[in-house]
Amino acid sequence: MSKRRSRRSKRGSQGFKSKILTLVGMVVIALYALAGGEWPLDIPSPFKTTDKSVDHTITFPAERYPETANHIRKAIQAGHSDVCTIDRKGAEGNRELSLKGVPVKKGKDRDEWPMAMCAEGGKNADIQYITPKDNRGAGSWVGNQLSTYPDGTRVKFVVK
Repeated sequence: MSKRRSRRSKRGSQGFKSKILTLVGMVVIALYALAGGEWPLDIPSPFKTTDKSVDHTITFPAERYPETANHIRKAIQAGHSDVCTIDRKGAEGNRELSLKGVPVKKGKDRDEWPMAMCAEGGKNADIQYITPKDNRGAGSWVGNQLSTYPDGTRVKFVVK
């Protein structure tokens, strides 16, 4: 009889563990759904050893400005920052440094990543020739998105 009870108690504890795991899974799924089916991109990680926090994250619309989006993606993949620390006062100097030695091409704009208005921009920025319509539309869109943020604000760019 004691063997019978011990088997039941083992089955009972396994059933309890299974129910707890199911409950945890349901909570995770509910949180995922609550986040709109996407996890927020700027969740602080307990594993990071340096503080690379951002103040805001914006999603750059690749479908509206495909050339600029492609340039941003490639530049980030090549090691350039995906974070822009807004520095409007330094924009002119950064633009001068980043475009130095990059010739003008008829019918094209010289797009910079990181942008000149970012403290990360300037010397060694990635430059790509793109159509003026795409570049200027993207610049206007970014300007509108960042217009209310003061200098020093750190903004992460996500291209989608």
